[in-house]
Amino acid sequence: MRHQQEMSASWTASLTALALVAFAANSLLCRLALGEAQVDAASYTSLRLSSGALTLWAIATLTGRSREIVQSGSWMSAAMLFMYAVAFSFAYLSLDAGTGALVLFGSVQATMILASFIQGHRPHLLEWIGIIGAFSGLVYLVSPGLSAPAPFGSALMALAGIAWGIYTLRGRGAGDPVAATAGNFARAAPLAILVSLVLLSDLDISARGAWLAVLSGALASALGYVIWYAALKGLTTTRAAIVQLSVPVLAAVGGVLFLSEAVSYRLLVSGIVILGGIALAIWGRDYALRVSVETSDG
Repeated sequence: MRHQQEMSASWTASLTALALVAFAANSLLCRLALGEAQVDAASYTSLRLSSGALTLWAIATLTGRSREIVQSGSWMSAAMLFMYAVAFSFAYLSLDAGTGALVLFGSVQATMILASFIQGHRPHLLEWIGIIGAFSGLVYLVSPGLSAPAPFGSALMALAGIAWGIYTLRGRGAGDPVAATAGNFARAAPLAILVSLVLLSDLDISARGAWLAVLSGALASALGYVIWYAALKGLTTTRAAIVQLSVPVLAAVGGVLFLSEAVSYRLLVSGIVILGGIALAIWGRDYALRVSVETSDG
């Protein structure tokens, strides 16, 4: 029994690590393609979502769930996925990989914490400290200065994070995450293609840029999400939220190693403050819930 638990924990840890690397790879692949002008942002988004949809459809077909795709997902969730993907791509025209990932995941967590507050949850003192700290770090990151990231790119990435946060919240109750994700990708891809048609005059695709977009859609996005959903079975909500905070770190390290990006003092300090604040807010919420349960049981 103990051996089985250890194997299960090891399997969950492996899946989690793979998923987090895939999420960080999305930032690196997008920045690599757009930073070197290998493809325009609209075409990158279209190829990413389309290849993701095809990959998820293939997975669903191989597992005998292709019919469920039509009934799974929704247009509202697809709209959030589309908004995230478009804003994500255009944001990386002016942001480094690490900075973009930090703003993205900071916005995702902020959105989910705010949603919890709107639903009636009242933050514990530790949560308030964490929320205020994370917000202060984000303000410091984007405040005017020589090393501040591009304001428009930062705003777009924050929008991408908000959209992804809403998409995540809407998908929590999905009965079959793979089918639901496939359905959402299938609906979002035509919306992205429509943007490409509107911006047809900016069309600029190289073979390398197209392959980077397909890798992002098929591997880092589609397979990454499938692996993440599998990992979630062995993670608590709090652990799942906290481990995602490693993605900006992985993206920043990848940016230094593979894209020759520099890590500024501002990014380093704001990253520590933002991620530390979010981790404190998440842990504080979990702590408050445990105290509430123990009190009611007592």
